[in-house]
Amino acid sequence: MADRLYLRHSTDKQTDARQRHALRPLITAGAPVYEDPATSSRILSIDREGFRKLLDEAAVGDTIRIADAARLFRSVADVLALRPVLARRGLHLRVESGLLSGIDLAATDSGTTMVVNVLASVLQFQRELIAENTVEGVAAAKAAGKTLGRPAALREDQAADVVTAHKKGAAVKALARQYGTSPKTIRRVLDAAGVRKVPEDLSALLDDQNQDDVTDDQTAADDPIVVIDVPGLVAEQLLIVDDDAIRNALATGQTVRRGQGYSLRVAAPLGVHQAALEACAALTADGASPAGRKAYRVYAERVQAAPAARGMTAGAAPSA
Repeated sequence: MADRLYLRHSTDKQTDARQRHALRPLITAGAPVYEDPATSSRILSIDREGFRKLLDEAAVGDTIRIADAARLFRSVADVLALRPVLARRGLHLRVESGLLSGIDLAATDSGTTMVVNVLASVLQFQRELIAENTVEGVAAAKAAGKTLGRPAALREDQAADVVTAHKKGAAVKALARQYGTSPKTIRRVLDAAGVRKVPEDLSALLDDQNQDDVTDDQTAADDPIVVIDVPGLVAEQLLIVDDDAIRNALATGQTVRRGQGYSLRVAAPLGVHQAALEACAALTADGASPAGRKAYRVYAERVQAAPAARGMTAGAAPSA
């Protein structure tokens, strides 16, 4: 009898870092890992390539272990299709954390069947509610004239002026000083327009890199790294946000259990937290749950208090 680990994330912009963290002891012990990256939960588990490979290689008595139930199924239809397959093959299914960690979800007794069906219904409802609230929240924010996501360093007209000035001979560093940004930002604008060429004297690149280091030091002072406990409902809302900086920050977060709920302790630049706060506007939309509104309010208060709490964790319980 062996453990077999299954991981899945929905898009190619997400990672499985949190799942690997939950399964780390088993991964370290050498348990085989099967993955379905960038695979929607709308595809039934038994139709996914990685999970099919797991089933093909599993032996009677093996245990499939997942970080959380939503990685494997999120609909009643999926459960109804999956459980008979596991039962016929003599496989067990266990979640590594949370209230379900002590239950074999592949067991066929009436009590387990009821629990699993209720869980699947809740997960399906949660998925549909998140999608609905996201659409409504984005629409409400746009109607109010808000710009979602991290603000661009340069406006479109400024970026066009940068390209024109560079074509006329303006240096990257001079343009960075003129627009109050970093040389890296200017280079990204120029590279996007396809107008920057590699200099014949490569030492110029080294000089630019040295200047970037100085600029980055100033940027770090203006946008400090702060540690904030992000409420679980907010963290789940942010998982579908189209912002790599936000998702990367969440992927490195540490789960902190609080009673029956949890927070994600995230160390990131203050600007990333501020962008994340804007990106989860759906939690304040009409029809959003009271729990979601409260989670958003708590996160907003922690982000606002973060500059004054540098060196501490915003939202953590004070030590005695």
